[in-house]
Amino acid sequence: MLTLALDTATEVCTTGLVKDGKILAEYDISVGLTHSEGLMPQIEQMVSRTGIKKEEIDRIAVSIGPGSFTGLRIGLAAAEAIAYAWQCGICGVNTLEAMAWNIPVEGVVLAPVLDAQKGNFYSALYTWEGRDLITVKPVSMMGADALLQQLQEQDKPVILLGECRRMLGRELPVGIVAAPEQVRLPKASSVALAAEGLEALTGADIFSMRPYYIRKSEAEELWDKRHPKE
Repeated sequence: MLTLALDTATEVCTTGLVKDGKILAEYDISVGLTHSEGLMPQIEQMVSRTGIKKEEIDRIAVSIGPGSFTGLRIGLAAAEAIAYAWQCGICGVNTLEAMAWNIPVEGVVLAPVLDAQKGNFYSALYTWEGRDLITVKPVSMMGADALLQQLQEQDKPVILLGECRRMLGRELPVGIVAAPEQVRLPKASSVALAAEGLEALTGADIFSMRPYYIRKSEAEELWDKRHPKE
């Protein structure tokens, strides 16, 4: 199974090629380019340099959230367009769950977080049991204080991943550490690995996937304020 994976949920634009669990290539860019500018050239360069033909790719794995609303829309639209043009399947992967695949080790709780704006974070907790990723706490949105309290309640050491820079500005409690920079943020290879057990959508169904936003966008919140329900 040859998978082209992509993740545009954060400031990092990451693409990868994974075949039967082996990472063939990965391309991570975080230099200020918008994802709409860099994503497709990034994919084209990676496919070209590996010598892989587009018709060899079995499916596209894409991170569908939570994360940046704009980034998620760009990534999903690109994945749908590629799947349609290349006539392959498409899989959607939870962004936080995919980050837990960055560190597949037992004995710790993995706490990927993403900035939800207004002082809040999207978060979830995972742990590994052998080759199985177990969800300890499902995806939720909360403030930094509540999140740290939740992390302190765990019975294993906790490793923070994701957009945790604001949390690193304070002293972390004993037993909570941040992952090294090189594995802290989303990686397309992890998206591909997380998608291995998922069934791909094909045909017209490739356009039925929706981003996993959790909360409403600011535009939607503003609309609701201006148009309250009676």
